[in-house]
Amino acid sequence: MKKRLLARPIALVSILALTGCGALPGQDAGTRTVTVWLMKGSASDDFLKRFTSAYEQENPGIRLEVALQEWTGIGKKVMAALESENAPDVIEVGNTQVAQYADTELLYDLTLESVRDLGHEEWLPGLAEPGSIDGSQFGIPWYAANRVVVYHKDLFERAGIEEPPKTREQWLEDTEKINRTGAQGIYLAGQDWYTLSGFIWDEGGDLAVERNGEWVGVLDTPAALRGMAFYKKLQALGSGPRDADEENPPQAGVFAQGEVAQIIATPGAAAAIEERNPALASRLGFFPIPGKSADKPCAVFTGGSDLVVPVNARERAAAIDVVKALAGEKWQTDLARTMNYVPNKTSLASVVEGQEATAAMAAGAARGRATPNSPKWADVEADNPIKPYMTAVLQGRDPEAEARAASELITGALAG
Repeated sequence: MKKRLLARPIALVSILALTGCGALPGQDAGTRTVTVWLMKGSASDDFLKRFTSAYEQENPGIRLEVALQEWTGIGKKVMAALESENAPDVIEVGNTQVAQYADTELLYDLTLESVRDLGHEEWLPGLAEPGSIDGSQFGIPWYAANRVVVYHKDLFERAGIEEPPKTREQWLEDTEKINRTGAQGIYLAGQDWYTLSGFIWDEGGDLAVERNGEWVGVLDTPAALRGMAFYKKLQALGSGPRDADEENPPQAGVFAQGEVAQIIATPGAAAAIEERNPALASRLGFFPIPGKSADKPCAVFTGGSDLVVPVNARERAAAIDVVKALAGEKWQTDLARTMNYVPNKTSLASVVEGQEATAAMAAGAARGRATPNSPKWADVEADNPIKPYMTAVLQGRDPEAEARAASELITGALAG
C-alpha cells in the first residue's frame, strides 16, 4: 500500500532492548519474548514506547521486541520469515498483501479470535475483506487511510460555494463554478486508477471477480463502464494529463501553485503542499469524495495494514494477545489520534471527530474497499493495464472495446 525510503538495517524499538533471545542479566528466566515486526512510519516512537511499557506492565511475563521494517523489499522478507524456523510472532502487512501470504498456508487462522474477541462485524470492510481468505480470517485490521478531496478554501469562497458538495452532481456543478472564476476547478490525472476504482465500486462494479475458482477482469461490465464515464466527466473539468498518473507530475506540487481548487489524495498530501507553499497552511480543507446520494460518500480504496501471526510463531498464544491489544479500542484510539489514521472499526469513527482530515477519511472508509483478493493481484499492478485503458478512453477511444481488452489482460495476469 505504501512506498517508503530505501532499506536500512532493522531498528529495534523496545523499552528494554534484547541481545538475541536470551535473558538479560537480572531478568526473570521465565520471561518470554514476543517479536513484533512493524513497518517504518506506521506508528511513532512515542506510541510504541507507550504501548510497550503499558503492555509489559500489564503482562509481567512478557517482553516485547518491536523490529521496524522498510516497505522496500518487504514481500520477499516476509515470505522468507514465514518459511523459516524462527519467524516473528506478529507481522504487520499491507492489507492487500494478506492473500499472497495466506496462499502459502503459513499464516495462523484467527477466525475464532475475530468472532469471539475482536468484534469483527464492526471492522472497516477495506481492511477486513482482504484479510479473509475462503471464509477464514488471517489478517486482523490495524489501521486505515484513504483518499479524500483536498480543497482550497479561498477558491471555493471566490466561486460563492459555502460548503463542500455531498453528491456527485453537486460536485460537478461546483467544479464548473470554480472554473468560471478563472481558477482550475480540479486537477485529476488521467491514470489515477485508485480513484477510478472507487467510482466503479460506487456503481456496483469491480475490477476483477472470482468465478468458479478462477479470477477474471470485469472492467467491461455496465457498472464498471459507468464508473469510467463519471471519471471522464470529472477529469475533463481540469487540465490534468490524460496519459500520466498523479505522481507525474506530483499533484501536490501542482496544487501548491495556488490556482487549483481540488485534488483527490490522502490527507498526507497537505504536508507536501504546505512545504511548497506555506501560505496555504490555513486555507486547506478536506471532505469525503461525494457519492451518488448525499447520505453515502463514494466508495474508496482503503489502504492500511493488517496484523498476522505466522503458523510457526514460537509464542503464538502471547502473539495473539498482543494483536488483540493493538486492535482493541484503547490502542486503536491512541493510534488514530497520534498518527491521524482511521481506526479499524466504524464504531470508533467518533474518536477522530474534530480532526477535519481524518474525519473525512473515516466517513469514506466506512464504504471502503480493497483491490481484488487474489494472491496474484500484485502481478496485475506490476504492468497495470488499467492505466492505459483509462488514457485510451479519455483520449476518445471506444470505452467498451478498451475495457474488454484491459479485462483480458487482467484475467491473464491473475491466471499466471
